[in-house]
Parts: sequence; C-alpha cells; structure tokens
Amino acid sequence: MIKTIRSGLWTCSRCLRQASRARQHPKRWLSSAPGAAQLDPSHIPVDHSPTDLKHDDSLLRQIFDSPPIFKDFAKPFFKVASRENVGLFRNKYLTSPQGFLTFADVTIKRAQKIVDKVLHASTLEDYKATVRDLDRLSDLLCRVLDVSDFVRVTHPDEKIQAAASQAWSLVYQYMNQLNTATGLSDQLGKALANPEVMASWNEEEQTVAKLLQQDFMKSAIHLPKGSRDQFVDLSQRISELGSHFIQDMQPEQKFLDFPSSKLYGMNPQMARRYTRGGTIRLPTMSPEASVALRTVHDEDTRKALYYATRTASSRSIQFLEAMLKSRAELAQLSGFASYGQMALHDKMMAKTPESVHQFLLALSKHNAPLVEEEVAALLQEKRKHQSNAATDLHPWDRDYYMGSIRSSMRSRRRSDDFLSAYFSLGTVMQGLSRLFTRLYGIRFIPRDTLPGETWHPDVRRLDVVSDTDGHVAVLYCDLFYRDDKSPNPAHFTVRCSREISKGEIQEAAERNAAEVEGLPKFESPIDAANDGMHVSQQSGSIKQLPTIALVCDFEETKGRNGPALLDYYQMETLFHEMGHAVHSVLARTSLQNVAGTRCATDLAELPSTLMEHFCTDPSVLGLFARHHVTDEPLPYEMVVDKLHIARIFEASDRENQIILAMLDQQYHSSLPNGDKFDSTEIYQNLQRSFGKLPPDPRGTRWQGFFGHLFGYGSTYYSYLFDQVLSRRVWQIVFSAGQKGAALDRANGERLKENLLKWGGSRDPWRCLSDTLQDERLVDGDEKAMRLVGSWVVKDDIHG
Repeated sequence: MIKTIRSGLWTCSRCLRQASRARQHPKRWLSSAPGAAQLDPSHIPVDHSPTDLKHDDSLLRQIFDSPPIFKDFAKPFFKVASRENVGLFRNKYLTSPQGFLTFADVTIKRAQKIVDKVLHASTLEDYKATVRDLDRLSDLLCRVLDVSDFVRVTHPDEKIQAAASQAWSLVYQYMNQLNTATGLSDQLGKALANPEVMASWNEEEQTVAKLLQQDFMKSAIHLPKGSRDQFVDLSQRISELGSHFIQDMQPEQKFLDFPSSKLYGMNPQMARRYTRGGTIRLPTMSPEASVALRTVHDEDTRKALYYATRTASSRSIQFLEAMLKSRAELAQLSGFASYGQMALHDKMMAKTPESVHQFLLALSKHNAPLVEEEVAALLQEKRKHQSNAATDLHPWDRDYYMGSIRSSMRSRRRSDDFLSAYFSLGTVMQGLSRLFTRLYGIRFIPRDTLPGETWHPDVRRLDVVSDTDGHVAVLYCDLFYRDDKSPNPAHFTVRCSREISKGEIQEAAERNAAEVEGLPKFESPIDAANDGMHVSQQSGSIKQLPTIALVCDFEETKGRNGPALLDYYQMETLFHEMGHAVHSVLARTSLQNVAGTRCATDLAELPSTLMEHFCTDPSVLGLFARHHVTDEPLPYEMVVDKLHIARIFEASDRENQIILAMLDQQYHSSLPNGDKFDSTEIYQNLQRSFGKLPPDPRGTRWQGFFGHLFGYGSTYYSYLFDQVLSRRVWQIVFSAGQKGAALDRANGERLKENLLKWGGSRDPWRCLSDTLQDERLVDGDEKAMRLVGSWVVKDDIHG
C-alpha cells in the first residue's frame, strides 16, 4: 500500500511522556543506565576540550547559550526583505501558503505518471523497475505529507498551517484512491512472482517489495469490492470511536469533597486553592489529586482518592469496548484471527501475539522477585508509621509510602535542584556533537539560514558533517517553548534519505527547461530533482540528504542573564530525541521506505532509549557538563544521588507496565468477539495473576483512562522491549561505560555497521544478533523473545 507507513513524524511513546516533565517528574518504570553509576562518584573524567584541534565547537555552544551571538550569526533571517525567499527547508515550492497547494498539485501529477508506468509494465525490465518506481511514488507523496504534518503542528503562521493542512488532505485523498484500486498491487505481485525479477533485486529492494505487498494485503485490497467498502467503513468507525475515547475520557466522580482536616500532609498552599468554607473540593483528574494520594496522611482519604482516580466513567468504557470489538471485526474481515495478529505480523519484531506473550511472561517471571523486595520495603515503612501494627499493603498505600521513602532519601542527600546549573542547552548540544564525533565520526556545525528557510527566528540550523562522507544531513533545532507550538518533544523527518536516479535528474532537467509559469526555477537538474533541498554526491550516487526537525519546549531565559538551563530530565529528553535523529542520519539507505526510523516499530526506539544510558555515564558527562558560570565540572555524586532515588522502585513500576502490555494484548486478541467480553474483569484478573503489588479493588475500572490503547493497539509492549534491548546493548557493546567504553570509536562503529546504518532494510533480528554477537537471536522466534524477556537485573548503584 502506498502511504506514509513509516511516517516522517516520529513521536515515540517516551517522547509523549515528556511534555509535563518540566513541571512534574513522574516515576520512571525502567530507568536509565545500569552500571553507569558504579564508578567512583568522587571523580568525573574532565574533557572539555574540542574533539580535536581542527574543529573548534565553541560557536555551537554560543548560538544556543548566547542570544546576542545567535542574533549576530543569524542576521540573514532578520533581513528577509533584502534577499530572495528560498522556501521552507530550502524547498523552493514552499515560499508562501499558495506554494503548499502548488507543491501538492505538482506532486500528484508526477505521481500519476509513475502510477501509469507501473500499471503498463509488461517486459522483464519493466518489472525489475517496479520496486524502485513504487518507492519513488511513496517518496513523492511523503515529501508533501511529512512536511505538511510538521507545519500543521509547529508553524506559527495560521495561513501557512491551513495551506499545509489542505495540501496534506489533497495528497492523502489521492493516496486513498490508489489504495482502493487493485492495479498497483497486482503488478507488484507479478514482479514478486517472477524469479528473474527477484534475482535482480538486492536485499534492500526485496525487503521494500515485501513490505509494500504486506501493506496492500492489510488494506484488504485482495477482498471483493463489498468487503473492501466494509473495511473502509470499519476503519472510519474505529477512528471515530478512538477519538471519542480519548476526547471524552472522564472519571465517574468528577470531584471529591473533604473537610480540610482530612488532607493533612498535602502542600498547604495547594490545598488552600481548593478550599471553600472549611471544605476542600479536588477535581478527580487534577495533578493536585495525584499529589494528595502521595502525601495525605489519612488512610481513608487516600482510599477515597484512589477509588475515584481509578474509576473511569461508564461512557468511557463503552467507547473503549466498542472500539476493541470493531478492531476485532476488522481483523476477521481481513483474514486474521485477531487484531493483534494483524498489527504485529509485518511491522514488529515480535511478529505474533504468542511471541509478545512469551516476552512478557519471561519479563514478569524475572521481575517478580525484585517487586517482592520492594513490597517488603513498603510494608516495613508502613509499620514504622503504624507502630508495627500493619499487616497488609493496600493499593492506596503504594504511592504514599514510596513517597515517604524517597523523601527520606532526599533529606539525606544533596538536592538535585543544582544539577541544571551544569546543563546549559549549549553545553548539552556541544556534548552531543562531541559524543557523536567519538562514536561515529560525525559532528554538528552551525550554519546560517537563508530568508524563508525556517519557520521562526528561534530555530537554529546545524549541518551534520562526517569525517569521511562530508555533509550527510541537515538538522533544524526548534527547542524553546512557545504558546503556539506543540509541547511534545518530537523528531520529524521532513525528507528521508533516498537515491536519486539518472532518469529522475533527466526528467527534472526537462521540467526545469520548460519554465512553466507559477513554478519555481531551479539552478540545476539535481537541484530540481530534490525540490531545491540538499543532496549528497558520494561514491558515484546522488542522494537526498535526511532533513530533520527537532522540537522541544525548553524555557528560554528571555529578559534574564544567562543561558537556558535544563533539568536532568530535560537533558535526558534531548539525548533521547537525538537518538532518533542520529538513526535518521546514519541510515542513509537507497530506498525511502526503509530509511532511518522507518524500520520495525519495536526497533525504532532502541537508538533513542540507548542514549538515555549515555547521559548517565561519567565519561560522557565529562565531555560537556560544567557550571555555566564557574566552568567547574559536574560533581558526579549529584547524578548518583538522583539515580539512587529514581531507581528505588523501578521493579514495581515495571510490573505495572508489564500488566498494561499484557492488557493491550488481551484486548486485541479474539476475546472482544465474545458476547461476555468484560474489559474490567480482564484487567483485574491480570493484576491478580501477575502482580505482586496489591491489585485494584472491585468497583474500579482504570482501563478507561488507558489512552494508549487507541494509538498503540497491541504494540504497547514495544517500549518495555526496547528498554530491555537498549540496556543489553549498553552492557554488551559499550561495557556499561566501564574503562571509557562509552566513547570508544570501535564500539560506535560496531553499533553503526550492524544496526543503525540499515534502517529498515535488513531483518531487525539479524541486526540485533550481529550487534550483540548472539546467534540465539537470529531467528527472532518465540525462543528469542523469551530470551530477551530474561534480561532483567536489579541495578546495583554504589554512591
């Protein structure tokens, strides 16, 4: 199926969790690098020099930390009237709102020529070209869809937002027309069935052909027209039900009223905001209710809070169960036993629901003893508060006594409020560049922007330059908070890597020579073939350069002296997002469908979660972490203290995520087809069967708040999966940072050559097996999933 099956917008599960971290730090259920904190905390290696004497990276720090220096550097942006508008991302079509519509129109006409070519293929050579033709067709459509997706949520100009939305709709509608006809699928099937054609294709081409064939099958294009129409109707119904489930999410009881004396222990200032006449009225789903559950001393009050915050409205449950039943119906219509089987069989490393089950069972088995230790610690803490009278731990006790233990730890340790002084945004960006230089031989070079190239004056452009291949990517950094901008940290690929053929360049030359009124004039055929955006010319081939936008919402110190300072979690977020970006940079494949993060969904998070381990490593922190005023290096014991507290109950948090992943699997099995399907009973049975923590009491129905069920549909396990994989890669490939292994170029090359550079063009299990040098993984079967699930250990942090 021709669509944005590996969307250029990459907003991962963890990224979506980051939006509120600047204001509240939620529990981390599988925290950062094991072993990183096992070094002597009294010493952190200090290496604040540039990577080498040839490349001074002081400007990289200054353009983020010093607004006057950045304004001087970015003068072209502030003199738009004096120079030609080059278009957003240097795409010469995108110089105005109308340009988006022109771009969509030109794209559809060019796409139709490719469609006609594929439909009329008849010779052996025609069929050999089919996979690259279809990949080019996908690339053309994604050129509009990906940049429009980005502009709709990020650009400050409402007219440009509206034009981008209209352009997106035009191309999306055209794409759906292609997907309702069988012609392209039939032609691809003929090519795949021809042994001579298959023999002529390399591994990457064969992978893309099979991916496209699987997508066609999943769109029910093989079914009779009546069934295809039913497929479309069901898909639309699922979309509507899912939207209602998310937008109408409500608790059964919207407010809770307590005498003010019952909330003793809660922050008094917070309590006063909700107090009227001696009564405190708390909105059930407010952050304040969550705080009260962690801090209020009265057990009966916590019990009432727990019931209310864990009981979704009956209307929310109705929308959820209707969506799950419709998904089960859609899967049956498409020839699958369950929606889980339909979702997993071609886009995920797990491949089958049974493989996911084996992974989660193994993970649960190895995690359970660690949870028992944590439950014992909580019960002991409860006994301290109740003079040894407590015999049971209740569900409403968990957060309260976890908070009590953490508070006690913080009181004995140095406050982490001072950590941000060592993480100015500029030094963190400098550190990332130095890290990538040491591992992969690439670095960030600030580049001034031309008029119209960016969407806001705050945006910094960095060119990614390789020691061996020159200019390899363009990175646009929009990192500061704005009211009119999405708060979710995200990595957008607005143009993927892809090889541009000589035939395309010839076509572009002919179009450019025609000088059609209303269309941009390009400097060269190569320029025209990529819409004016950057290309690379290495090893005799011409490729589109990956063009990436990195969006965060850090607070800028406008009107105050000093740079923007990141707290620990914000620094970790930036490392995480850069993990996505470096995957897009290094996986410069020849075909667009498998470039960068367009790989198995449960592999795409591995490079980013791996980066969370690097940002805890003392040798990595030694590259950049220093006080923004005194230039003193970061005292590493401050990081150790933070990790001690963050990890104290990680097994309990992990158990909760395991049960939610199991729930996601159960909900997308064949169970919703039954007349007695009860989403509440399924959830609470899982808690009782696999949980060591006290389960939810009867009468609650928390699953109505599990919004990820709409977006993830049987793939919620993937973040757990990638956390375990990233930890294993950190331990095996980078020796958990011991003896400087986190900065060893040989280790970086091992990861790049075996995993990162392939994108989605090679079997992910083979990539993982080669990276870890573990042949037990190569088949990617249930046995391999079970093995991955066994890789759970308790972190031993010495500080």
